[in-house]
Amino acid sequence: MSSEVVSRSEVFGWLKKELYGEKQSSSSPAHTFIILGASGDLAKKKIYPTLWWLFRDGLLPEETSIVGFARSKLSVEDIRTACLPFMKVTEEESESLSAFFRRNSYVVGRYDDGSCFSQLNTHLSSLPGGADANRLFYLALPPTVYHDVSANIRAHCMSHKGWTRLIVEKPFGRDLQSSQELSAHLSSRFTEEQIYRIDHYLGKEMVQNLMVLRFGNRIFGPIWNRNSVACVVLTFKEPFGTQGRGGYFDSFGIIRDVMQNHLLQILCLVAMEKPASTSPDDVRDEKVKVLKCIAPVCVSDVVLGQYVGDPEGEGHAKEGYLDDPTVPKGSCTPTFATAVLYVQNERWDGVPFILRCGKALNERKAEVRLQFTDVPGDIFNQSCQRNELVVRVQPDEAIYLKMMTKRPGVHFSPEETELDLTYKSRYKNVKLPDAYERLILDVFCGNQMHFVRSDELREAWRIFTPLLHHIEGQRTQPSPYTYGSRGPNEADELAKRVGFRYEGTYKWVHPHTT
Repeated sequence: MSSEVVSRSEVFGWLKKELYGEKQSSSSPAHTFIILGASGDLAKKKIYPTLWWLFRDGLLPEETSIVGFARSKLSVEDIRTACLPFMKVTEEESESLSAFFRRNSYVVGRYDDGSCFSQLNTHLSSLPGGADANRLFYLALPPTVYHDVSANIRAHCMSHKGWTRLIVEKPFGRDLQSSQELSAHLSSRFTEEQIYRIDHYLGKEMVQNLMVLRFGNRIFGPIWNRNSVACVVLTFKEPFGTQGRGGYFDSFGIIRDVMQNHLLQILCLVAMEKPASTSPDDVRDEKVKVLKCIAPVCVSDVVLGQYVGDPEGEGHAKEGYLDDPTVPKGSCTPTFATAVLYVQNERWDGVPFILRCGKALNERKAEVRLQFTDVPGDIFNQSCQRNELVVRVQPDEAIYLKMMTKRPGVHFSPEETELDLTYKSRYKNVKLPDAYERLILDVFCGNQMHFVRSDELREAWRIFTPLLHHIEGQRTQPSPYTYGSRGPNEADELAKRVGFRYEGTYKWVHPHTT
């Protein structure tokens, strides 16, 4: 695709062709998208807006109905009002938005009541395609009701002739045992091909780009291993705290919220061998092989933190975690964690994978950083820093390679600079699809590559469950760090101990996008 000005319609037209193949015919089957938990935050902020964007850009199948289901007594107009601030609607799109909401309907019901699901099925059967339409159920619900909901869908709401698919939101359990119980329950009612465990990080542009970067370029293959890579750092930072949602966060903590899923998924894409093809199962087979080579995390290779208020800050934004009235008093739940994992295979043996994530830090950033080993036979009197390949996931998507060059002028001294691919500069006016847009389209198309398979989930929980049980059983006290800082100093010390070298002499600067 051209790097010059590309229209939004061209980008989405290309994406549609990639996903659906040739143009849909008038005989395309009808689809019904059911949002269970339609009154909740996830539905309001993500699912309804995503469906609107897909509808606006002509990416939904031609005959698609959208049905909300929840306990609250709502109307479609109520849903529209709640979602509107998140939908990014221009004045010219108001008529299209009305057309979108004409496809919507809403059913009130309880999640544990089979008769409510019978009523839901009656309503679904009255929509275009009737009982034979393809049905996609999005479980925008807490995991505590997954058992009842999935059992009721199976008993009352399956499509007669079309397919039925479930999108399940994380967290997929709290530990290995609860995850296994949930998986066993779902697999007793649905096949693995019908279950889509969504991790929205797998829908992000730069995460998906890791496959092409690694396996579509000759230059990286020979150096992508223990002989050339000193360490790999996977980072997820947020500049805000729990913002009044501390009660929810406190029941999970940062390891379950980010590390065990988002960061571990990215680790798999960085570390896996080349799959036999780009088919979903070939890719996921290789990811599972990586996870099987990782031993459970050692407590000695972990630093936990919890943010405290910034006395020089202003307002609620700078309050500490324990100052949030929704957080239980004296909570030991970590809001920051650094953990070192090792992939014990021939390619990566001995290379530390450093996973860092936290809230109330100094910036918003998610990135993958490969730090390469020192150049052997130094002739520049230790004035060269290590090369680093950085894949910046968010914000400001970019790939850049930190390298040494001669400082311009009469000097003969090395200087650190970068080879830079910043998407906003290179791909002007290209609108990158939202992660949820990509993933919901994948479900319509039956593509499971970017969704978590049950054996993948099992191995991920195997790696982290002993650590979680230890810190919760011992009520391990996390190290305090100030709101807006880089996190606990102990985390930097751990990274240094296992081999990461932070020079602190260079910072990537976002280029001007004129």
